[in-house]
Amino acid sequence: MEKKNVHVVPNPGGGWDVKRPHAERASSHHLTKEEALVSGRELAKTDSSELIIHGLDGKIQDSDSFGNDPVSSVDTKH
Repeated sequence: MEKKNVHVVPNPGGGWDVKRPHAERASSHHLTKEEALVSGRELAKTDSSELIIHGLDGKIQDSDSFGNDPVSSVDTKH
């Protein structure tokens, strides 16, 4: 089963969209990137998936995992 990642992407007509890969339409549309990030995080948490954050140029800027992350988040450095 393919992981249902959630993407925050700029909308060509203005504002920001929360989308899933291969979706024809956005899950939600927002005037600001911050509003889209809040909505995207909620959706990614609900789906236990990854939030992929894009910049105005469409390139990935950051990501945040809300699921079964195979990499432990425990800091092993002392």
